[in-house]
Amino acid sequence: MAAFLIADSGSGAEGPRSLTTDEASRLAITRFRNYQARGRAVTITVPGTAGGLTVTGSVDYRHKVGYGVVHGTGRDRSSDGLIQWTPTSVHVRPMTDAPAHAPASPPRSGWYERGLLASGSALDTSLSIALGLGGDRPDNAELLPQNGAAWWGREQVDGHRVDVMTGPSSPDRSGTAGNVRYWIGSDGTMYRVRVSVASQPEPVVIDFDTHTYVPVEPLPGTTPAR
Repeated sequence: MAAFLIADSGSGAEGPRSLTTDEASRLAITRFRNYQARGRAVTITVPGTAGGLTVTGSVDYRHKVGYGVVHGTGRDRSSDGLIQWTPTSVHVRPMTDAPAHAPASPPRSGWYERGLLASGSALDTSLSIALGLGGDRPDNAELLPQNGAAWWGREQVDGHRVDVMTGPSSPDRSGTAGNVRYWIGSDGTMYRVRVSVASQPEPVVIDFDTHTYVPVEPLPGTTPAR
């Protein structure tokens, strides 16, 4: 994911300052919390110079697969429809009148498959970022502040009091601390993530628990990852 990121200079901050021990612990477990939950309901706001896209759906963090519905915002509806994605592939089903929420069971026909692009697509970058927000073990809390993670302030997200923190430098790219901004609750639950994407004027924003989580069913004829 690090290859997609540039510095995020968002506003509304009270910091930055170094993380406390408690804050570092919560940042260290926040992706693991998503994995523990098995999956989360997400709304992914994808930027674009010709209008954005919104993906409303669910991400299964155990099987690394997402499923939802895409709507164009400030643009035509040519990209509207259902979508299911993994770290390597994207399945799309165009729809002229896409519903507000994807059906729990994906339709059996009408899907088109392609590879997930590693660069050059704000949508694919956003989908990849969303899948990367779950991990099967906590991060190292001691290393986070050493590598540049910081506290920026406190806010409210959908009634939840959260701390706003920025992540550390990527292990393979020094100087990237602060590229990802997290809104994290008192128990380490992730409520929002914002990531700046190269060549895009606005950041990708991923909001959690915006609707009821529906477990992701594989498309007919496909096998979920283990």
